[in-house]
Amino acid sequence: MILVDLHLHSTFSDGSLAPELLVARGRSKGLSVMSLTDHDTAAGLPGFMTACSRWNMQCVTGIELSADFRRTMHILGYRINYRDPAFESVLESLRKGREWRNGEMVRRLQKMGLDISMEEVAAEAGGDVVARPHLAKVMVRKGYVNDLPSAFARYIGDSGPAYVERDRLSPRECISLIRNAGGLAVLAHPVQTADTIGELREISAGLKEWGLWGMECISSRHTSEQIFQYLSVAAEFGLFPTAGSDFHGSANPSTAMGIPVSEDFLPWARLGVTL
Repeated sequence: MILVDLHLHSTFSDGSLAPELLVARGRSKGLSVMSLTDHDTAAGLPGFMTACSRWNMQCVTGIELSADFRRTMHILGYRINYRDPAFESVLESLRKGREWRNGEMVRRLQKMGLDISMEEVAAEAGGDVVARPHLAKVMVRKGYVNDLPSAFARYIGDSGPAYVERDRLSPRECISLIRNAGGLAVLAHPVQTADTIGELREISAGLKEWGLWGMECISSRHTSEQIFQYLSVAAEFGLFPTAGSDFHGSANPSTAMGIPVSEDFLPWARLGVTL
């Protein structure tokens, strides 16, 4: 058995650790393979890849794209050429949409009587991509809420009064973007996307047609029964199962880094990994 984690977030999206510290944590945990999959950005990958090389860690370039779907659907992209001009152009467009969304959420909070500025939130992010956890940290620091979960529950969670939807690509566009950048598209944490196995089978059939390569079957978000069911669906549609914790650090302290799998769990060479 080996420890791997193909679903990790850094401070460049909504994680609490810089890419370099993420690699150091993975090495201390004994991980054999890591992938940084920040939300809608590849900005953390250069530092991540450099750190992996320094620590002699096997790594895979990655990203997590939010798809426009009736429920939460995230598409992971592995072994992407993140310097591809067309890929960078789309990510830049998504970044601008995120900036507008952040500003709009701040404006809504201000209307609710919270004295918070966009400058404070940007400073909290420390030059990294600004995301909701940074906004939540400012709210905690200024005493409007006691902790990050409270900020999401009361204000900026998906059903909160200050929540603002953001522009998303369609599932097909997410898969095409990843494939056109030379990558492999994988459905992340299917537990968030489908309520039933029948629904997941229907969704998987469509995604497979558009070029989906794999499904994140083994995750800290899944029960043992769900893992068994997802592995069955993946096998049925010829999708490769992947494993990832969706680690965010202190932003979600209940999630630990690292998933144990057998050495032949994946065709590692297809991901550019040599074990």
